[in-house]
Amino acid sequence: MNQTKREQVIEIATKLFYQYGFTATGVDKITMESGVTKKTIYSYFKSKDELILAVLRRRDEQFRNYFMRAVEQHGKTASERLIAIFTVLDAWLNSEGFFGCMFINAAAEFSEQSNPCHMMCSEHKRLMCSYIRDLATTAGVKDPENLSAELSLLIEGAIVQAHVYGDKQAGSRAKKMAQILINHAVSL
Repeated sequence: MNQTKREQVIEIATKLFYQYGFTATGVDKITMESGVTKKTIYSYFKSKDELILAVLRRRDEQFRNYFMRAVEQHGKTASERLIAIFTVLDAWLNSEGFFGCMFINAAAEFSEQSNPCHMMCSEHKRLMCSYIRDLATTAGVKDPENLSAELSLLIEGAIVQAHVYGDKQAGSRAKKMAQILINHAVSL
């Protein structure tokens, strides 16, 4: 497939930002890795911040699609999918090239809540929580809002634990705790 230069820049920038961070990755590094000039980059993106937003949008779409497809492959019913979330999470946390959550990392770098990058990160997390709430609703959980908040908290904690501490068991421990929360929510 022949990629456009814009797509090539987004793809390379995504890899670099994810591994090295947004602030630490300069446009010079992106030009070197992508083989395009600064002029080309700035013909597609008015600023580095605009490129960062494009990367975050793309990562959101790709990650949520990957995550939801994987959850659906591991669970046939909504109840099975609630726990499958943690099977998929564990695999991701232990995958080669895991550098934490791009959205947690970006929110830390762009910490002001009114920053468009921070807002995009918040939207990603909201959409992930919404997916969990929809599964909980379909599974017949009495309080899907609460369960989705609890499971989201477990997910975020496992991501940070795996990234900051290098804890290879964070996902499996979160899965055990999730099973308790799911069982409790279903029995109410």
